[in-house]
Amino acid sequence: MEIAYRHLTREDNKAIAELIRSVFREFGIARPGTVYFDPTTDDMFKLFSIPGSEYWIAEDDRKIIGGCGIYPTENLPDGCGELVKFYLNASYRGKGIGKQLMDISIESARKMRYRQLYLESLPELGRAISLYERAGFKFINYKMGDSGHFGCNIWMLKDL
Repeated sequence: MEIAYRHLTREDNKAIAELIRSVFREFGIARPGTVYFDPTTDDMFKLFSIPGSEYWIAEDDRKIIGGCGIYPTENLPDGCGELVKFYLNASYRGKGIGKQLMDISIESARKMRYRQLYLESLPELGRAISLYERAGFKFINYKMGDSGHFGCNIWMLKDL
């Protein structure tokens, strides 16, 4: 297994949307107010073409197995971006691939001169939340910015 990490391309839209939604179904969290129903999930290339954003794809033998990005979510404080759309195929979890994807994304945020990263999650994604904690994200008890994901109830912040 040789995992490649690269930027999102327009041709990736369908495969990454399918992967994201499959993770939501796997955890039983395919509900309104989440990325599952967010129309931007179907055209991530367009979403991540704006300044201050970047999305990374992980692939194994040209098959998309995961992705993670940085996005300048509306109404976040100056210098704060959001870690977004971080999902990994179930059969690839626990092998360090997700950590690598997240680390690449965090490094992108630093290069874009973000000083903080915010994220939103759900309690059902406990393994991911543990990964965020190990990466230095701290729980906060309030929502930041206007992601539109009113279904999320875990919010975390990391100083870069």
